[in-house]
Amino acid sequence: MAYYTGCAKNRKQHTTKTPILQMTVKPDTIFTVSRLNQEVQATLSSTFGMLWVEGELSNFSRPASGHFYFSLKDSRAQLRCAMFKGRNRYIDFTPGDGQQVLVRGRPGLYEPRGDFQFIVEHMTLAGTGLLQQKFEQIKRRLQEDGWFANEIKQPLPIAPRSIGIVTSPTGAALQDVLNVLKRRYPVASVIVYPTPVQGIKAAPGIIRAIQRANSRNEVDVLLVCRGGGSLEDLWAFNEEAVAAAIHRSVLPIVSGVGHEIDFTIADMVADVRAPTPSAAAELVVPDQQETLQRLQASIALLQTGIKRVTQPGAALLQQLSRRLEARHPAQVIHTRIQRVDELEKHLTLMMRSQLNDYQHITQSATAALQTHSPATRIRSEHVRVAHAHGKLAASVSALIKAKRSRLENSAHALDAVSPLATLSRGYAVVRKQGTVVSDAADLAPGQQIEGLLGRGKFTAEVLDTDTGVSEPRSEG
Repeated sequence: MAYYTGCAKNRKQHTTKTPILQMTVKPDTIFTVSRLNQEVQATLSSTFGMLWVEGELSNFSRPASGHFYFSLKDSRAQLRCAMFKGRNRYIDFTPGDGQQVLVRGRPGLYEPRGDFQFIVEHMTLAGTGLLQQKFEQIKRRLQEDGWFANEIKQPLPIAPRSIGIVTSPTGAALQDVLNVLKRRYPVASVIVYPTPVQGIKAAPGIIRAIQRANSRNEVDVLLVCRGGGSLEDLWAFNEEAVAAAIHRSVLPIVSGVGHEIDFTIADMVADVRAPTPSAAAELVVPDQQETLQRLQASIALLQTGIKRVTQPGAALLQQLSRRLEARHPAQVIHTRIQRVDELEKHLTLMMRSQLNDYQHITQSATAALQTHSPATRIRSEHVRVAHAHGKLAASVSALIKAKRSRLENSAHALDAVSPLATLSRGYAVVRKQGTVVSDAADLAPGQQIEGLLGRGKFTAEVLDTDTGVSEPRSEG
């Protein structure tokens, strides 16, 4: 028998010899994988039924099918969940990782993979009821302490010169407020005291912003605002510490939190409550057109009254009128417009200069790129190859010429020692029965011989031979 220990990457095989058990299994007791998964699914559905489960959303995804797939987790475990398109369209919020939710559904098994999962039929944010109860407790306690009383609320300035805004610098509420102030009363300066308006850092940030505005004393009125949201989103404005900061503020505070249906503790403690951030901006400043009309009517009445009372005061009235015109809101607007035009011109010049710099950099980069272009290198290599080809051809031609000359010299030398050259000078090669005869002693009269000449051959019969060896002479 073999078994493995350790992880899959570092398996160590051990073998032990154990006897093989003989078992008899009835066919009707053998489960297929699909049958077993079906039985487990049926058991889960019939045993548990519909359940409520609370947990934190994680690994949330919504594929093109429109179904929701996510996990619910707590500090010790997690549960895979699925919520199909036909059911998730009824939820009234946008799910996302980190949200605490309460879901209703039934446990089940995803049969193709054998994965345990929870099929969700309904989902809602958890904790809303607790927050509402806490809201009512804080409201009741502060109301008993008199923090909502109209007698302690401060009046708003008629024409504030400077307006402070406590809100998120990236939120839509700030843009709404700025648009209203610019449209209704552009002469007032605006100072933003940025702070988070949602999450655990929101309440401390709002408190610090209110305290900073009071310590600097650079605005006439303070707007505390943000856009709409759920009770959890707006909860920072229900914190008792935020309400205390508003209550202790020396500056008059206008609260514009959420939509018209949203009420927070900050709204009740503030000197004035506005239904929306835009409405809060409208409350703190007069309408420019109405102000101009009232101002113009007052000037006309003043001029008529002065004329009726005394003519000697006409010069003084004209002087006062010129001073008034110099401080007219329209003059301030024109000055600001001219300043904006100058800044726009300066910005255009800077952008053109920067664009020229970028064009120069681009041209330099293009020239450098062309220098290192593969096409340039290929052309250079083509020239080098052609030059090498010419040199190779010349070398081969010279080598062939030298070899040819050497061959001709060798041919002449070989021809000089060739037997054919000797035969062409009148010599002959004599052969007997195919064997070359070089000694007359090898021949006998009557034998047939063959002669090889420089051109052709002949056959002859030996009549006589002479070895060319004379008898030695005797002395005496």
